[in-house]
Amino acid sequence: MSANLLQPEKIEIVDFKIIKGQIHSPFDFEEEKVQGHNFNVNFELGFNIPDKLIKADFSVNVETKSEKENEGDEEAIGSFSFVYVYYIDNIEELTKLEEDNTVTISPALGNALAAITYSTSRGILMTRFQGTALSNFILPIINPNKLIE
Repeated sequence: MSANLLQPEKIEIVDFKIIKGQIHSPFDFEEEKVQGHNFNVNFELGFNIPDKLIKADFSVNVETKSEKENEGDEEAIGSFSFVYVYYIDNIEELTKLEEDNTVTISPALGNALAAITYSTSRGILMTRFQGTALSNFILPIINPNKLIE
């Protein structure tokens, strides 16, 4: 498994679904009181080597951090889960099926899939959050290797 074997033109997104998309934006929420956001992400890969497919599950949860005037004031919350299915034409060169049925993936392929999944999801979230109390949240740019650690 060599990084030189990664050829972006041999990676194709063959399916994509938003399997969960939820925004809780209280009616009386005051966006000007938002001081920041808390968020977490989760990224998992699944493999179908014979069909040359890799499934990426990506989820993100976001919550505003606001100045609270009253103890009962609610924060705005967004929760999304995405599924991407990638076809990798030369998957046999970039993965290895271990004796215990786990798959070892080329670091370059893992990085590429994490980067594509994360950045595509960022764009989708930007459009979904427009017009809500989460409109000022943009997933930050990260090192995609952090997703696959």
